[in-house]
Amino acid sequence: MLNYNSPIKDSKNYSEIKISEVEPTVKINLRGKNRDFITKIGKELSIIPPADPNTSSGNDNLNILWLSPDEWLIYSNNKIDQKNIDDLEDKLYNSISKVKIGSVTNVTDHWIMINLKGSKVFELLSTGCPFNFNKFKNLKGAVTQTLINHTDVIIHNKNNNDLNIFVRRSFSNHLWSWMNDSAKFI
Repeated sequence: MLNYNSPIKDSKNYSEIKISEVEPTVKINLRGKNRDFITKIGKELSIIPPADPNTSSGNDNLNILWLSPDEWLIYSNNKIDQKNIDDLEDKLYNSISKVKIGSVTNVTDHWIMINLKGSKVFELLSTGCPFNFNKFKNLKGAVTQTLINHTDVIIHNKNNNDLNIFVRRSFSNHLWSWMNDSAKFI
């Protein structure tokens, strides 16, 4: 992981919405298709990657988000020190990439994770997002890739009115500013 230097170092509370950046957590992109690939992930992480579109699976330490039929994003629930990140990445690399059944890419420095909590988070997102959140907001573990204010994001519905939003580092400050400006009017 590079020297982490987030453009966002803040947490904001508004009426019924809390917006905060989540400290750097490990994020690993996995790509592969065959049965051996899925089996290796399950064995190494003790989590079976979700096979159904727009879903997730996880345990106390890690979450796996379905991004496409052959792509998943792993992220940790808590900040992990560099040694543990390296160990996790090496374990996955040795059992998947090294034996050529898939690819493992550390994308920790690529994505910024913003957490939204509160009863009006979906009202906030709906002001700048074309996605229909009617079903999504009631499905714990649901995942979607969409646009928020013209910015590509991945949204993970962790729990009732508790979302993690993944945005590329280069767009994170723009999205952060838009969310904070929009939250004032919700």
